[in-house]
Amino acid sequence: MLGRLMALLRGGERGVLAALMIGMALAYDLNILVREFFVSQSHRFVWIEEAALFALAWLVFLGLGAALERGRHVAMAALRARLPEPLRRPVVLAINVTGLVFALYAAKISLELTLFVRASGQESPTLGVSMAWLYAAMPIGFALLALRYLRETLGFSNRFAGSGGQDY
Repeated sequence: MLGRLMALLRGGERGVLAALMIGMALAYDLNILVREFFVSQSHRFVWIEEAALFALAWLVFLGLGAALERGRHVAMAALRARLPEPLRRPVVLAINVTGLVFALYAAKISLELTLFVRASGQESPTLGVSMAWLYAAMPIGFALLALRYLRETLGFSNRFAGSGGQDY
Protein backbone atom coordinates (compact mmCIF):
# COMPACT_ATOMS: atom_id res chain seq x y z
CA MET A 1 0.00 0.00 0.00
CA LEU A 2 2.70 2.47 1.04
CA GLY A 3 4.82 1.45 -1.95
CA ARG A 4 1.90 2.10 -4.27
CA LEU A 5 1.33 5.56 -2.76
CA MET A 6 5.01 6.40 -3.19
CA ALA A 7 4.86 5.23 -6.81
CA LEU A 8 1.87 7.52 -7.39
CA LEU A 9 3.68 10.39 -5.70
CA ARG A 10 6.80 9.82 -7.81
CA GLY A 11 4.73 9.68 -10.98
CA GLY A 12 2.90 12.86 -10.04
CA GLU A 13 6.14 14.65 -9.23
CA ARG A 14 7.73 13.47 -12.45
CA GLY A 15 4.73 14.66 -14.48
CA VAL A 16 4.56 18.06 -12.79
CA LEU A 17 8.32 18.60 -13.06
CA ALA A 18 8.31 17.64 -16.74
CA ALA A 19 5.30 19.85 -17.46
CA LEU A 20 6.97 22.80 -15.72
CA MET A 21 10.19 22.34 -17.69
CA ILE A 22 8.40 21.98 -21.02
CA GLY A 23 6.07 24.86 -20.21
CA MET A 24 8.98 27.14 -19.32
CA ALA A 25 10.83 26.26 -22.52
CA LEU A 26 7.76 26.83 -24.70
CA ALA A 27 6.91 30.09 -22.95
CA TYR A 28 10.42 31.42 -23.47
CA ASP A 29 10.33 30.33 -27.11
CA LEU A 30 7.06 32.19 -27.56
CA ASN A 31 8.51 35.23 -25.84
CA ILE A 32 11.51 35.26 -28.19
CA LEU A 33 9.33 34.83 -31.28
CA VAL A 34 7.04 37.66 -30.26
CA ARG A 35 9.95 39.99 -29.47
CA GLU A 36 11.62 39.22 -32.80
CA PHE A 37 8.69 39.12 -35.20
CA PHE A 38 5.80 40.92 -33.48
CA VAL A 39 7.53 43.73 -31.60
CA SER A 40 4.37 45.83 -31.39
CA GLN A 41 2.65 43.00 -29.48
CA SER A 42 5.52 42.20 -27.10
CA HIS A 43 3.97 44.26 -24.29
CA ARG A 44 1.21 41.66 -24.08
CA PHE A 45 3.70 38.94 -23.18
CA VAL A 46 5.53 40.54 -20.26
CA TRP A 47 3.87 37.99 -17.97
CA ILE A 48 5.99 35.17 -19.41
CA GLU A 49 9.12 36.03 -17.46
CA GLU A 50 7.25 36.20 -14.17
CA ALA A 51 5.40 32.95 -14.90
CA ALA A 52 8.74 31.29 -15.70
CA LEU A 53 10.15 32.49 -12.37
CA PHE A 54 7.16 30.97 -10.58
CA ALA A 55 7.71 27.72 -12.49
CA LEU A 56 11.42 27.74 -11.67
CA ALA A 57 10.71 28.11 -7.95
CA TRP A 58 8.27 25.20 -8.12
CA LEU A 59 10.83 23.11 -10.05
CA VAL A 60 13.50 23.71 -7.44
CA PHE A 61 11.37 22.91 -4.41
CA LEU A 62 9.36 20.04 -5.90
CA GLY A 63 12.62 18.49 -7.05
CA LEU A 64 14.09 18.33 -3.53
CA GLY A 65 12.51 15.03 -2.54
CA ALA A 66 13.08 13.41 -5.92
CA ALA A 67 16.74 14.45 -5.85
CA LEU A 68 17.25 13.01 -2.37
CA GLU A 69 15.62 9.74 -3.31
CA ARG A 70 17.93 9.40 -6.31
CA GLY A 71 21.01 10.08 -4.18
CA ARG A 72 21.63 13.52 -5.69
CA HIS A 73 21.91 15.44 -2.40
CA VAL A 74 25.12 15.94 -0.48
CA ALA A 75 25.55 12.65 1.32
CA MET A 76 29.07 12.80 2.72
CA ALA A 77 29.89 9.73 0.64
CA ALA A 78 33.63 10.21 1.05
CA LEU A 79 33.26 10.20 4.84
CA ARG A 80 30.95 7.18 4.75
CA ALA A 81 33.35 5.23 2.55
CA ARG A 82 36.24 5.77 4.97
CA LEU A 83 34.32 4.73 8.05
CA PRO A 84 34.52 1.19 9.33
CA GLU A 85 31.35 -0.80 8.63
CA PRO A 86 30.03 -0.71 12.24
CA LEU A 87 30.09 3.13 12.22
CA ARG A 88 28.42 3.62 8.85
CA ARG A 89 24.90 2.82 9.99
CA PRO A 90 24.87 5.32 12.90
CA VAL A 91 26.44 8.03 10.72
CA VAL A 92 23.83 7.48 8.00
CA LEU A 93 21.11 7.54 10.65
CA ALA A 94 22.48 10.83 12.01
CA ILE A 95 22.56 12.30 8.50
CA ASN A 96 18.98 11.22 7.84
CA VAL A 97 17.63 12.41 11.20
CA THR A 98 19.38 15.77 10.76
CA GLY A 99 17.93 16.08 7.27
CA LEU A 100 14.46 15.14 8.51
CA VAL A 101 14.55 17.68 11.35
CA PHE A 102 15.83 20.39 9.00
CA ALA A 103 13.21 19.63 6.33
CA LEU A 104 10.37 19.65 8.88
CA TYR A 105 11.58 22.92 10.38
CA ALA A 106 11.98 24.49 6.93
CA ALA A 107 8.48 23.29 5.98
CA LYS A 108 7.04 24.84 9.15
CA ILE A 109 8.80 28.18 8.70
CA SER A 110 8.00 28.38 4.99
CA LEU A 111 4.34 27.50 5.64
CA GLU A 112 4.14 30.34 8.14
CA LEU A 113 5.74 32.67 5.57
CA THR A 114 3.32 31.51 2.87
CA LEU A 115 0.32 32.11 5.11
CA PHE A 116 1.67 35.55 6.04
CA VAL A 117 2.10 36.48 2.37
CA ARG A 118 -1.41 35.22 1.60
CA ALA A 119 -2.86 37.26 4.45
CA SER A 120 -0.97 40.35 3.32
CA GLY A 121 -2.72 40.26 -0.05
CA GLN A 122 0.48 40.63 -2.08
CA GLU A 123 -0.03 40.02 -5.79
CA SER A 124 2.46 39.45 -8.56
CA PRO A 125 2.80 42.54 -10.75
CA THR A 126 2.17 41.00 -14.17
CA LEU A 127 0.24 37.82 -13.42
CA GLY A 128 -2.11 39.36 -10.89
CA VAL A 129 -2.17 36.24 -8.72
CA SER A 130 -1.40 35.97 -5.03
CA MET A 131 2.31 35.76 -4.27
CA ALA A 132 1.35 32.95 -1.91
CA TRP A 133 1.35 30.70 -5.01
CA LEU A 134 5.06 31.37 -5.37
CA TYR A 135 5.80 30.87 -1.68
CA ALA A 136 3.69 27.69 -1.47
CA ALA A 137 6.38 25.82 -3.38
CA MET A 138 8.60 25.93 -0.29
CA PRO A 139 6.45 24.17 2.33
CA ILE A 140 5.30 21.59 -0.20
CA GLY A 141 8.83 20.92 -1.40
CA PHE A 142 10.25 20.69 2.12
CA ALA A 143 7.38 18.40 3.19
CA LEU A 144 8.18 16.09 0.27
CA LEU A 145 11.84 16.20 1.27
CA ALA A 146 10.91 15.37 4.88
CA LEU A 147 8.87 12.41 3.63
CA ARG A 148 11.92 11.08 1.78
CA TYR A 149 14.17 11.57 4.83
CA LEU A 150 11.57 9.79 6.99
CA ARG A 151 11.51 6.85 4.58
CA GLU A 152 15.32 6.73 4.70
CA THR A 153 15.35 6.95 8.50
CA LEU A 154 12.81 4.12 8.85
CA GLY A 155 14.68 1.95 6.33
CA PHE A 156 12.05 1.95 3.57
CA SER A 157 14.56 3.29 1.06
CA ASN A 158 18.32 3.67 0.78
CA ARG A 159 19.73 6.37 -1.45
CA PHE A 160 23.23 5.14 -0.71
CA ALA A 161 22.50 1.83 -2.43
CA GLY A 162 22.48 3.50 -5.86
CA SER A 163 19.89 5.68 -7.52
CA GLY A 164 17.15 4.76 -5.06
CA GLY A 165 15.73 2.38 -7.66
CA GLN A 166 13.81 5.17 -9.33
CA ASP A 167 14.03 6.12 -12.97
CA TYR A 168 13.26 9.84 -13.18
